[in-house]
Amino acid sequence: MSQIVTLKIDGMTCASCVARVEKTLLKINEVEAASVNLATEKAQIRLESDSNQGTLLPQLIVAIEKAGFSASLSQRIDQPKQVSGFDLYGGTAVLLSILLSLPLVLPMILMLFDIHWMLPVWAQFLLASPVQFILGARFYVAGYKSLRSGSGNMDLLVAIGTSAAYGLSIYEWYRSGWGEPHLIYFESSAVVISLVMLGKWLEAKAKKETTHAISALQALWPNDAKVLKSGDNHQDYRLLPIDQVLPGDLVLVLPGERVPVDGLVIEGASDIDESMLTGETHLVFKEVGSFVTGGSLNTSGRLIVQAKGIGEESTLAKMIQMVEDAQVEKAPIQRLVDQVSAWFVPAVILIAIANLIITYFILGDFETALIRSVAILVIACPCALGLATPVAIMAGTGLAAKLGILIKDAQALELAHRLTIVAFDKTGTLTTGHPQLQLFKNLSAASNLNSSLRSSSDQSILAIAMGIQLGSEHPLAKAVIAYCAEQSLKPESMGDLKIQPGIGIQGQYQDQNLAFMSHHALLKTFEKLNPNDISIAEDEFNKGFSVSWLVDLTHHEILGIFSFGDQIKPGVVEVIERLKLMQIQTVIISGDNQIVANRLAQMIGIDQVYAEVMPGDKAKIIQRLKSESPDACIAMVGDGINDAPALAAADVGIAMSTGTDIAMHVSGITLMRGDPGLVPDAIEISKETWKKIKQNLFWAFIYNLVGIPLAALGYLTPVVAGAAMAASSISVISNALLLRRWSRK
Repeated sequence: MSQIVTLKIDGMTCASCVARVEKTLLKINEVEAASVNLATEKAQIRLESDSNQGTLLPQLIVAIEKAGFSASLSQRIDQPKQVSGFDLYGGTAVLLSILLSLPLVLPMILMLFDIHWMLPVWAQFLLASPVQFILGARFYVAGYKSLRSGSGNMDLLVAIGTSAAYGLSIYEWYRSGWGEPHLIYFESSAVVISLVMLGKWLEAKAKKETTHAISALQALWPNDAKVLKSGDNHQDYRLLPIDQVLPGDLVLVLPGERVPVDGLVIEGASDIDESMLTGETHLVFKEVGSFVTGGSLNTSGRLIVQAKGIGEESTLAKMIQMVEDAQVEKAPIQRLVDQVSAWFVPAVILIAIANLIITYFILGDFETALIRSVAILVIACPCALGLATPVAIMAGTGLAAKLGILIKDAQALELAHRLTIVAFDKTGTLTTGHPQLQLFKNLSAASNLNSSLRSSSDQSILAIAMGIQLGSEHPLAKAVIAYCAEQSLKPESMGDLKIQPGIGIQGQYQDQNLAFMSHHALLKTFEKLNPNDISIAEDEFNKGFSVSWLVDLTHHEILGIFSFGDQIKPGVVEVIERLKLMQIQTVIISGDNQIVANRLAQMIGIDQVYAEVMPGDKAKIIQRLKSESPDACIAMVGDGINDAPALAAADVGIAMSTGTDIAMHVSGITLMRGDPGLVPDAIEISKETWKKIKQNLFWAFIYNLVGIPLAALGYLTPVVAGAAMAASSISVISNALLLRRWSRK
């Protein structure tokens, strides 16, 4: 199995940097694939299964450093950077750069009021030089590193453009005999650097907003846990760092505190606020035997929790990892953008050189030609291209996580907006999954019964049913056990219990082979059935109930009939209506009998029903739907082990977290609570995110498509070009952040 390593990358400024880091990583033999995200500043690297991480990790870091960046192993919770002294990337540097540039641009402002005033050239030189070579040193360093690795980036364009304007000013000053030349461009070089620095600083601030969801989840982690000392009083405790808590430790959680670990309540009762984890707004009551999740808030009672999931094995850690993985991974459309960006910087430099030559020959004015080319270099910085897709995905996955929807990969987010069919499992997905015994009828008194159990009492038959169902975890088995427990019955002892998926469970009682089987399994097993028994079953089916039978396989006789009713989850009808408004077809794929599935479909408005489907055949139904509609995009919604193959076969697998781990593992989307209403929410968030991606790519390209020709024709000065370049990055981030205003319609 491949290994995944996530590295934190510092120093990337645009999409060209992303391409350079990926290219560098892919040159290493043991690296199978690499995905670098500009917005999160992280690289996700897939290594060969037999790779030695211990020796390979330093090699990866060294390779990235040679490419001109710094790298470190990404931590679960990123620590804030410790800055010593003056930070060339901080707000203070931006403010200083603006203060030094303002006197240079002031004459341009005063000209609007017909005031003609100009700083002496020596003063302009003194103001522009520290901006160019001290505050702007970052552009030279990064540009040099990109050239050294055989590529170009945003910093190289800024360095070349501003150096040309600064150098031309020095040349004109020299030509005037160090006097007062008519035209100089110190303000262009200084203001462009100031605007780019301001844009990158605002961009960094805005990017933090897109990671708000992860920050909010990380904030749920308490720093310490009250671990109880050994003894019976459960009063004395030690305050230990959270990473020192071990499985099995007893942890005290007082009212108003966050639960530090996943675990079982062994003492106390309380209402728990799980809203930050599941999006559920209602408090959840927990008592002895209940499972509590680390990060949830204890509101009222004193709890003692036995630790089960700690550290990276906790639900909260897995949630954070899933959100981070989705944000680091590239959406398919981003890979196309990256290919364009890889050629973008060299193409822009060639355009600027061509414009310099052509304009000089047409106008015969080298200064004008140079300034126009500088404007081209400045406005064409590909920052917005690199940010357009990832910031939208970060905002979308963050919004989804806040609502209790965990999107595991960017591809699921991108595909969900194209869904045309949503297939649902029935039990536990559309229904509560906790059926109750509605009817029990003892059939052992039949006159032709040859079994030794003939004319057994109701209590005896129920005790046998309870004994055989103790070997099953099926919801119907739990319903039988719960009903018998309410009757204070004790189960009969069974031997050689065997579960047959899709059929039932059988076991040995005394000298007879007994089975508890589904109705359709009974029809296949028994050729002759009592019409009265079938009539009872049909009546139960007409009520929308499931029917199972207790049979004696040794004597080929029926001992009892059981019917079960499962409650439809609240809001399911509204969910199906919302999907229909989206022009999405709905399907049920269930192992339950046809009549029950049809009745449920009729009650809630499902379009198509596949019932009595064996667990292994659910994926085949998904494949059949795909073959019938080649252009269809299909989602499967389920929660059980038997749903896992279908979840994997669908274009988008959506798992309920109330189900099994394997279902969540193979799915692209996990719903943190068993609310099917989150399914259309996930689709709508995907649509809104996709809309933002397209809008961002439009703005990223339009700045260049419009700006480069205007700059070439002299309609944009380098100062205006710098402002437009900064605005392009900020506009795509701000547009993505509008996703946070989305709410269910």
